[in-house]
Amino acid sequence: MKDKSSATTIGTVTTSRVGGLALGALGVLGFSLSLPATRLSVQQLDPWFVAFGRAVGAGLLAWAYLRLTDAPRPSPGQWRRMAIVALGVVVGFPLFTSLALLTQTSAHGAVVIAALPAMTAVFAVLRAGERPPPLFWAASAGGLLAVLTFLGASGAVRGGVTLPDLFLLAAVVLCGLGYAEGGALARELGGARTICWALLLSLPATVPVTVIAAVADRPHADALAWSAFGYLTVVSMFLGFFAWYAGLARGGIAQVGQVQLAQPVLTLGWSALLLGERVTPSSIMAALVVLGCVVLIQRTAAKGRSGQTLVVLDGRFGPVAGVDGRAQSPHAEQRSPVSAP
Repeated sequence: MKDKSSATTIGTVTTSRVGGLALGALGVLGFSLSLPATRLSVQQLDPWFVAFGRAVGAGLLAWAYLRLTDAPRPSPGQWRRMAIVALGVVVGFPLFTSLALLTQTSAHGAVVIAALPAMTAVFAVLRAGERPPPLFWAASAGGLLAVLTFLGASGAVRGGVTLPDLFLLAAVVLCGLGYAEGGALARELGGARTICWALLLSLPATVPVTVIAAVADRPHADALAWSAFGYLTVVSMFLGFFAWYAGLARGGIAQVGQVQLAQPVLTLGWSALLLGERVTPSSIMAALVVLGCVVLIQRTAAKGRSGQTLVVLDGRFGPVAGVDGRAQSPHAEQRSPVSAP
């Protein structure tokens, strides 16, 4: 009976991990178009309007979703943590990337954004209490190095550090914080509700800035720029987070966050299609290397250095009884339920 119970636990966790990876990959696919879409938008629209206007539009969609689903209000403690999410992904990342891409290409932006998975993992340790094994960090570093090597060889890196680069670095730090805090909150609220409440919380700040930006520089753009802005509003700022936060909650923030290693390569692909940037044949090799690192990262979540099976319980990597004879993690019985996306 004990062995059967352990097998059931392992199967449940494995299913949750696979589901989390699938949701995370779907979120990354949606986010991979964010930089090219931002680049298209800010060429004709004020960057402050692009950054905050998309948050206002997504906030209205969030209000409708919360009303239709009759979602319960977060607790006071959750509201405080929600403010961190809003600072990171609703305000910080959109604003700093919009300012940076006024003068930089989306390919250049992808170079700096390649550091986002590592930053997410760091904040997963600091904010969500996760403890990935050493091999996890080695594989993460390998994936980051592969992406940076590819982008450097493809000519995406030129010159020294500029003000736009500093904007992008600020975007990475704030976004990593927002991803980790949001992934932890999604274990309690669900992925969709987490981003919706964060967007709603941000409206008192995003609405005035959007109005001021629109009055100061009347929005005027062609259909392509408005389409890009619409994508940023509906997918990058709203629907993409439904899948992303749900994936982080189910599969582990540090682990699923590494799926973002594929995002820079995908972003270059979109940049070639939408902005006419040339993608070299080396992109195929880079994609394969990154994929290999992602696979290795996922394997580290199942095997520790001593060979015991590891699972994500309450945001931590912990052993399961019956696999190597050790006692079950004390977190297993109080494993926080993950709400639906």
